[in-house]
Amino acid sequence: MAKFILRRFFLMLLTMVLVSVAVFLITEASPGNVARNVLGSFVTKEQEKSFLNQMGLDEPILVRYLHWLVGSDWMAERKVGLELKRVTSEEGFEEWWAVKAGGSLVRWKMKGNDLIALERGPQGEITTYTDNDRWKTNEQGTSFFWGINDQNQAVKWEKGEGKESWKFVMGTGWMKSAGAPTEYIPLKKGFVRGDPGISLRTGRPVSKSLGIRLRNSLVLAGSAFVIIMPIALFLGIAAGLREGSFLDRGLSIPGMMFSVIPEFVTGIFLILILAQWLDLVPGATVFGEKAPWTRPDMLVLPVLTLALIELGYILRITRASMAEVMQQAFVRTAFLKGLPYWQVIFKHAVRNALIAPITVIMLHINWMMSGIVIVEVVFGYPGLGKYLLDSALYKDVAALEAGAMIMVLIAVGTQLIADIVYTFLNPRIRYT
Repeated sequence: MAKFILRRFFLMLLTMVLVSVAVFLITEASPGNVARNVLGSFVTKEQEKSFLNQMGLDEPILVRYLHWLVGSDWMAERKVGLELKRVTSEEGFEEWWAVKAGGSLVRWKMKGNDLIALERGPQGEITTYTDNDRWKTNEQGTSFFWGINDQNQAVKWEKGEGKESWKFVMGTGWMKSAGAPTEYIPLKKGFVRGDPGISLRTGRPVSKSLGIRLRNSLVLAGSAFVIIMPIALFLGIAAGLREGSFLDRGLSIPGMMFSVIPEFVTGIFLILILAQWLDLVPGATVFGEKAPWTRPDMLVLPVLTLALIELGYILRITRASMAEVMQQAFVRTAFLKGLPYWQVIFKHAVRNALIAPITVIMLHINWMMSGIVIVEVVFGYPGLGKYLLDSALYKDVAALEAGAMIMVLIAVGTQLIADIVYTFLNPRIRYT
């Protein structure tokens, strides 16, 4: 079993690499303009070029992939010549600083042709002073300096360049500023070091936004799973034991109806009846960043929609598996030996009949986490599926990559759990 789990672990790593490359390539090839998605349709060519340059999106795709995977701070440290450190400010924002020889933190800005240092003290106080001694001269005689700015970027300033760039200022909009850097390296640690990057769509760290959305989807999917799986398995077993009976038909026909009706139709139908006509529960979910369990009434409709879809599918799979097992020779042999009916059912038939449903259930856990985007959109539920959909529409590759990696972990993890459960249901199954 240990060797089997180890093989699954390496399979997961390989799958994550292949999926990450595929997501990057598909996002790159998909239509749309990142700058226009983020800045608006009326952005000028000059603003678009400046935005792509500042975000590092004008780099070759291989460079951008490596920066996402292993980070860019190691490259920036070579340019700056100082160690770089990421700290969290008192307001909760993550900031990049250069570490001076004495251990103090510093970053810079340009004011005219002067280089201004902003040194951070132990208590977070900022000391400002002129730092023109750091200018270097290249072979062409141009004075330049690589440093860290206040936008979490390693940048290259050139004295006398007079270059202008566009920057977004809250409450003002896009403004042109002089003395802009000539080169940018957006700083990040990389996914393998626990930093999936910054979302282009929201401007927030992907890890924080994704954590909240993952929690919400876990609550929604988990609630539906806990409610519906025992019911679906019980009804499926009951229908399989009475194949062809009135009970079988009475359960199979509604189960088929629920499994084929699209999710958005079921959701809208429930909103119309329970929210509009009967006014029993809210027809939409408005949580913000609050936990979903703070408003359980808002969870009723999305959980019920998801539960009805899963009920029909799992019920029919369990019913078919149970009916097939009841026709097997070992079940007939057990009856011929005179074993009690319920002992044959629970000790022999049910354990073997659950193998197929367990496989389907584990596959559906992955679907319930990422494929419930339709349910989340219908009810405005702030879950992982809706987050990935919005990110895909914006070509927000950092958010898409992080979400895809979570899906791979869930897919491989649930299948590993299913394989382990098989060994308890059928002792003949062993992994080496």
